[in-house]
Amino acid sequence: MERAELARLIGGKSAAQGAGRILASEPNPQKFMTAVARALAGDAEVFLSNPDWGALERSQCDALFSPGFVSPKLRRSEGGYLMIPTGGSSGKLRFARHDADTLVAAVRGFTRHFGLPQVNAVGVLPLYHVSGFMAWMRCVLTGGEYRPLDWKEIEGGVLPTLPAKAEGWTVSLVPTQLERLMRQERAAAWLQGFRIIFLGGAPAWPALLDRAMALRLPLSPGYGMTETAAMIAALRPAEFLAGVRSSGTILPHAQVGFDEEGGIVVGGASLFRGYYPAWREEEIFATQDGGWLDERGHLHVTGRRDSVIISGGEKVNPVEVEAALRGTGEFADVVVLGVPDAEWGQSVVAAYAAGKQPNQSRVDAALAKLLSPAKRPKRWVAIPDWPVNAQGKVNRAEVAKRLAAQL
Repeated sequence: MERAELARLIGGKSAAQGAGRILASEPNPQKFMTAVARALAGDAEVFLSNPDWGALERSQCDALFSPGFVSPKLRRSEGGYLMIPTGGSSGKLRFARHDADTLVAAVRGFTRHFGLPQVNAVGVLPLYHVSGFMAWMRCVLTGGEYRPLDWKEIEGGVLPTLPAKAEGWTVSLVPTQLERLMRQERAAAWLQGFRIIFLGGAPAWPALLDRAMALRLPLSPGYGMTETAAMIAALRPAEFLAGVRSSGTILPHAQVGFDEEGGIVVGGASLFRGYYPAWREEEIFATQDGGWLDERGHLHVTGRRDSVIISGGEKVNPVEVEAALRGTGEFADVVVLGVPDAEWGQSVVAAYAAGKQPNQSRVDAALAKLLSPAKRPKRWVAIPDWPVNAQGKVNRAEVAKRLAAQL
C-alpha cells in the first residue's frame, strides 16, 4: 500500500510537499486522528507523541527537531516515515520507524488469526501508544468503526451502549484496567458484550485470569511490541475460556524463534525499519524477552531477561514474584526489584502502592506455597504517590528511583 492510499483511508487531505518532521501531540483523540491524517497526506516524517511526557522525554524528542539535526533521506519508496514512541518509561525514549507496509501486514495477520474480516473497536488506550494506534488502524484498513472513549469515564461507570455489528466489537486493555472494571458488576457485564478483549502491555497475574474466566470474559492475552506493530502472538477467546494459559499461537504474518539463551527473536513483514534516525537491515529482531513454544505452538513469555535478579547465585524472575504477590489480593499494585546487597549480591525487594497495609501473615503463607525462599522478597517498601499513567500502567523506572531514595 502506498502512503497516499493510507492517508486517504484515514481521512487525510492533500498537503503541501516538502520533507520535514511533524510532531503529532494532541490529547483529544479526534483531534489527534485528524492531525495524523493531515500529516501523512504530505511527505514529512511523522512522530507520534505523548502530550504528558516529562522534561526528560520532551528533551530527547526536541533534540530530533533541533535546527542542527539533519534527517536522513527517506528510502525504500518513502519507507519508515511513521515514528511510534517506545521506551519512555525506561528513561530512554526511542522512535520505531513504521510505514504503510508494516501496518498493513500487521492488520492482515490479525484479521486472519481471529477470522475478523471487519474490525470494530472501542479505544481506551492512547493513540500515541502502539496498542491504541493499531486498534484504530485495524478499523481503518477493514472498513470498521473506531470509537474512542475516555478511560476515566469508563472507570467511573459511564458505559455506552454500542450499536450491533455483524462482527461485534473489540477492546484493548492493560491488566490494571481489566482488574478495575471487573470489580464493578455493571462494568463486568459490559465487558461480556465484546467479541474480543485484548489484554497486553504488562504481564497478567493468574488470579486476574481466573476471575476473568469465571466471568466468561472473551479474553485474548497476547504478545507484541512497538517494533512489531503490536501483537505477533495471541490466544483466541475460546482457548482462554477452555482454560489455556499462554500468549497463544503466532499470527500468520510473523515468525518467532529463540537464541541460545532462550531469548525471543522475531521476524516478519510488520517488523519496524529501525530506531530513528538509524535504519535496520536485518530480517530479524532480538527482543529482551525470554520465552518458549510448547508442543501446540503456543508462546510462553517468561519476562525481560535484563530484569532478572541474581540473589545468592539464584536467578529470580520479578514477573513470577509479582504475579504471586498480586494473587494474594493484598496489593493494589506491586513491583519487584533487585537492590545491591553485600551478602547476597542482590536482595529481592517488593515496592507497593502506599495506602492499604497488606496482611503480612497472609502474604507470607501464600508465598511459602508458591515460591522458593530465594524468590521471596526480603524487604517491603510502601511508595507514596504510586507513579502510574492515565491508564494505570506503572512507571517501573520511577518506582526504582523512589525505592532507591527511600532505601
